[in-house]
Amino acid sequence: MTTRAGARMTVRVWNTEVWDVVDVPATPDSTFADVKASCLTEALGRPVDPAGYELKYRGALVLDETQTLAALDVPDGAPMVVEPARRRPVR
Repeated sequence: MTTRAGARMTVRVWNTEVWDVVDVPATPDSTFADVKASCLTEALGRPVDPAGYELKYRGALVLDETQTLAALDVPDGAPMVVEPARRRPVR
């Protein structure tokens, strides 16, 4: 299923730090970095450094977050996961 360029879409991003799903509005021209930053801001309610987090799509780490959603043929409603890049100690 291909989404045409410029079309509005929504991706569902699970943020493991707050155990919540965020619906992120996007377009096929949006980058994975844009999606990750939007998810973090919405889920955490404060600005954070996105470099401390990683994004996964279809279970695989997205290594080049400058890619657009269209580059990996991401469909509307696709699920993703944002999690801390390093494990944190349990308190």
